[in-house]
Amino acid sequence: MTAPPMFAPVQGEAPEGAIARDLAKRAALVAPGAVLLFGLIWGVAGALSTAYALAIVVVNFLLAAAMLTYTARISIGLLMGTALFGYLLRLGLIFAAFWVVREAWWMSVVPFGITLIVAHLGLLFWEMRYVSATLAFPGLRPDPVHKES
Repeated sequence: MTAPPMFAPVQGEAPEGAIARDLAKRAALVAPGAVLLFGLIWGVAGALSTAYALAIVVVNFLLAAAMLTYTARISIGLLMGTALFGYLLRLGLIFAAFWVVREAWWMSVVPFGITLIVAHLGLLFWEMRYVSATLAFPGLRPDPVHKES
């Protein structure tokens, strides 16, 4: 007897990890420019707040991928619950990461907030260009093969 579909594990590859690692690489590409820019505008506190926000964004994406990958191996229902409630949990972790350093000398709320929002949205929109939404290639699109004539 087989398990009902809701309690069956997800079959196939787990593309979440590859996508999250690719997002982290893209964050590493923009981090020096963002830290420098906000450092020039808000000084050392702006640079450190920006770096901290970028680290939070990367950890958020990697944690989301790890949670989804892990629960997909257990059941589809748990995967769906993790997608919903994991989001709320990660929002709480982002708030807690801010709350514990809100009074630190290096925390500048404006560059932190701008970086947190723009990095989340910007990296997701940037990554959309590289994600394949087909069943043939779930996750990142394969590199096109260049044929020589």
